[in-house]
Amino acid sequence: MKYILTALLVTTLSIVAADMKSLFDIPLKDIEGKETTLKQYQGKVLLLVNVASQCGNTPQYEGLQTLAEKYKDQGLVVLGFPCNDFGAQEPGSNEEIKSFCKMNYKVTFPMFDKIHVKGSEKHALYVALTDKDGYFPGDVKWNFGKFLVGRDGKPLKRIEPGTEPLDPEVIKAIEAALAAK
Repeated sequence: MKYILTALLVTTLSIVAADMKSLFDIPLKDIEGKETTLKQYQGKVLLLVNVASQCGNTPQYEGLQTLAEKYKDQGLVVLGFPCNDFGAQEPGSNEEIKSFCKMNYKVTFPMFDKIHVKGSEKHALYVALTDKDGYFPGDVKWNFGKFLVGRDGKPLKRIEPGTEPLDPEVIKAIEAALAAK
Protein backbone atom coordinates (compact mmCIF):
# COMPACT_ATOMS: atom_id res chain seq x y z
CA MET A 1 0.00 0.00 0.00
CA LYS A 2 2.84 2.40 0.90
CA TYR A 3 4.50 1.67 -2.47
CA ILE A 4 1.28 2.47 -4.33
CA LEU A 5 0.82 5.75 -2.44
CA THR A 6 4.45 6.71 -3.04
CA ALA A 7 4.16 5.93 -6.77
CA LEU A 8 0.93 7.93 -6.95
CA LEU A 9 2.56 10.90 -5.19
CA VAL A 10 5.59 10.87 -7.50
CA THR A 11 3.35 10.61 -10.57
CA THR A 12 1.14 13.44 -9.34
CA LEU A 13 4.14 15.67 -8.61
CA SER A 14 5.55 14.92 -12.06
CA ILE A 15 2.25 15.81 -13.72
CA VAL A 16 1.92 18.98 -11.64
CA ALA A 17 5.47 20.05 -12.49
CA ALA A 18 4.95 19.28 -16.18
CA ASP A 19 1.78 21.39 -16.23
CA MET A 20 3.50 24.40 -14.69
CA LYS A 21 4.08 27.34 -17.00
CA SER A 22 7.31 28.12 -15.16
CA LEU A 23 9.10 27.60 -11.89
CA PHE A 24 7.35 30.78 -10.70
CA ASP A 25 4.06 28.86 -10.40
CA ILE A 26 5.20 26.06 -8.09
CA PRO A 27 3.74 26.33 -4.56
CA LEU A 28 6.33 26.77 -1.80
CA LYS A 29 6.50 27.76 1.85
CA ASP A 30 8.95 30.31 3.16
CA ILE A 31 11.06 29.62 6.26
CA GLU A 32 8.23 31.08 8.38
CA GLY A 33 5.82 28.47 6.95
CA LYS A 34 3.88 31.01 4.87
CA GLU A 35 2.51 29.81 1.51
CA THR A 36 4.30 31.49 -1.39
CA THR A 37 5.74 30.98 -4.88
CA LEU A 38 8.71 32.35 -6.77
CA LYS A 39 6.41 34.83 -8.60
CA GLN A 40 7.67 37.66 -6.42
CA TYR A 41 11.07 37.16 -8.08
CA GLN A 42 9.90 37.37 -11.71
CA GLY A 43 12.32 39.49 -13.70
CA LYS A 44 15.21 38.58 -11.35
CA VAL A 45 18.04 36.12 -11.85
CA LEU A 46 17.77 33.40 -9.21
CA LEU A 47 20.35 31.09 -7.67
CA LEU A 48 18.47 28.20 -6.02
CA VAL A 49 20.57 26.25 -3.52
CA ASN A 50 19.72 23.23 -1.36
CA VAL A 51 21.44 24.08 1.92
CA ALA A 52 22.36 22.31 5.16
CA SER A 53 23.79 23.51 8.47
CA GLN A 54 26.01 20.54 9.36
CA CYS A 55 27.74 19.78 6.06
CA GLY A 56 31.32 20.14 4.91
CA ASN A 57 29.90 22.57 2.33
CA THR A 58 28.13 24.72 4.95
CA PRO A 59 30.82 27.46 4.75
CA GLN A 60 29.46 28.11 1.24
CA TYR A 61 26.81 30.21 2.99
CA GLU A 62 29.49 32.92 3.21
CA GLY A 63 30.03 32.96 -0.55
CA LEU A 64 26.29 32.82 -1.21
CA GLN A 65 25.77 35.85 1.04
CA THR A 66 28.61 37.67 -0.76
CA LEU A 67 26.93 36.98 -4.12
CA ALA A 68 23.55 38.09 -2.79
CA GLU A 69 24.99 41.40 -1.59
CA LYS A 70 27.29 42.05 -4.56
CA TYR A 71 24.69 41.46 -7.29
CA LYS A 72 21.46 42.43 -5.52
CA ASP A 73 21.16 45.80 -7.26
CA GLN A 74 21.71 44.13 -10.65
CA GLY A 75 18.83 41.71 -10.02
CA LEU A 76 20.29 38.55 -8.47
CA VAL A 77 18.40 36.81 -5.67
CA VAL A 78 19.95 33.84 -3.87
CA LEU A 79 17.30 31.46 -2.49
CA GLY A 80 18.09 28.83 0.17
CA PHE A 81 16.15 25.56 0.41
CA PRO A 82 17.11 23.63 3.55
CA CYS A 83 17.28 19.90 2.96
CA ASN A 84 17.96 16.93 5.22
CA ASP A 85 18.31 14.36 2.40
CA PHE A 86 22.08 13.95 2.60
CA GLY A 87 23.59 12.44 5.74
CA ALA A 88 20.89 14.04 7.95
CA GLN A 89 22.97 17.24 7.85
CA GLU A 90 19.99 19.60 8.27
CA PRO A 91 18.18 18.14 11.29
CA GLY A 92 16.95 21.42 12.80
CA SER A 93 13.57 23.12 12.68
CA ASN A 94 13.00 26.08 10.39
CA GLU A 95 13.51 28.41 13.34
CA GLU A 96 16.82 26.72 14.25
CA ILE A 97 17.97 26.89 10.62
CA LYS A 98 17.07 30.57 10.36
CA SER A 99 18.88 31.35 13.61
CA PHE A 100 21.97 29.35 12.59
CA CYS A 101 22.20 31.15 9.23
CA LYS A 102 21.83 34.62 10.71
CA MET A 103 24.18 34.03 13.64
CA ASN A 104 26.96 32.19 11.80
CA TYR A 105 26.82 33.61 8.27
CA LYS A 106 24.68 36.77 8.58
CA VAL A 107 22.41 35.40 5.86
CA THR A 108 19.91 37.95 4.59
CA PHE A 109 18.81 36.18 1.40
CA PRO A 110 15.40 34.45 1.39
CA MET A 111 15.18 31.01 2.94
CA PHE A 112 12.39 28.50 2.50
CA ASP A 113 10.75 25.63 4.33
CA LYS A 114 12.82 22.46 4.60
CA ILE A 115 12.13 20.29 1.54
CA HIS A 116 13.24 17.06 -0.12
CA VAL A 117 15.33 17.36 -3.28
CA LYS A 118 15.42 13.64 -4.08
CA GLY A 119 13.47 10.47 -3.43
CA SER A 120 9.77 9.74 -3.29
CA GLU A 121 8.98 12.97 -1.41
CA LYS A 122 10.93 15.24 -3.80
CA HIS A 123 9.40 18.72 -3.85
CA ALA A 124 7.70 19.78 -7.11
CA LEU A 125 10.38 22.46 -7.61
CA TYR A 126 13.07 19.80 -7.73
CA VAL A 127 10.85 17.49 -9.79
CA ALA A 128 10.78 20.27 -12.41
CA LEU A 129 14.53 20.78 -12.12
CA THR A 130 15.87 17.22 -11.92
CA ASP A 131 13.38 14.54 -12.99
CA LYS A 132 13.96 12.66 -16.25
CA ASP A 133 11.82 15.22 -18.08
CA GLY A 134 13.14 18.13 -16.01
CA TYR A 135 15.49 20.91 -17.05
CA PHE A 136 18.59 19.09 -15.74
CA PRO A 137 17.78 15.36 -15.34
CA GLY A 138 19.52 13.53 -12.52
CA ASP A 139 19.33 13.69 -8.76
CA VAL A 140 20.99 16.44 -6.80
CA LYS A 141 24.24 14.85 -5.59
CA TRP A 142 24.69 16.56 -2.21
CA ASN A 143 24.02 19.68 -0.17
CA PHE A 144 24.71 23.02 -1.87
CA GLY A 145 23.73 21.97 -5.38
CA LYS A 146 22.94 25.16 -7.28
CA PHE A 147 20.58 26.05 -10.12
CA LEU A 148 20.87 29.37 -11.93
CA VAL A 149 17.52 30.59 -13.26
CA GLY A 150 17.07 33.38 -15.79
CA ARG A 151 14.78 36.36 -15.49
CA ASP A 152 12.13 34.48 -17.48
CA GLY A 153 12.01 31.61 -14.97
CA LYS A 154 13.90 29.14 -17.16
CA PRO A 155 16.83 27.32 -15.57
CA LEU A 156 20.11 28.16 -17.29
CA LYS A 157 22.79 26.17 -15.49
CA ARG A 158 23.26 23.44 -12.93
CA ILE A 159 26.24 23.90 -10.64
CA GLU A 160 27.39 20.92 -8.61
CA PRO A 161 27.69 21.05 -4.80
CA GLY A 162 31.49 21.12 -4.64
CA THR A 163 31.71 24.25 -6.77
CA GLU A 164 32.15 27.27 -4.50
CA PRO A 165 29.72 30.17 -4.98
CA LEU A 166 32.59 32.56 -5.79
CA ASP A 167 34.18 30.23 -8.34
CA PRO A 168 34.92 32.09 -11.61
CA GLU A 169 32.58 29.68 -13.47
CA VAL A 170 29.69 30.69 -11.19
CA ILE A 171 30.50 34.41 -11.38
CA LYS A 172 30.69 34.25 -15.19
CA ALA A 173 27.33 32.46 -15.44
CA ILE A 174 25.63 34.91 -13.04
CA GLU A 175 27.03 37.95 -14.84
CA ALA A 176 25.92 36.56 -18.22
CA ALA A 177 22.41 35.92 -16.87
CA LEU A 178 22.27 39.42 -15.38
CA ALA A 179 23.40 40.97 -18.68
CA ALA A 180 20.67 39.16 -20.64
CA LYS A 181 17.53 41.24 -20.87
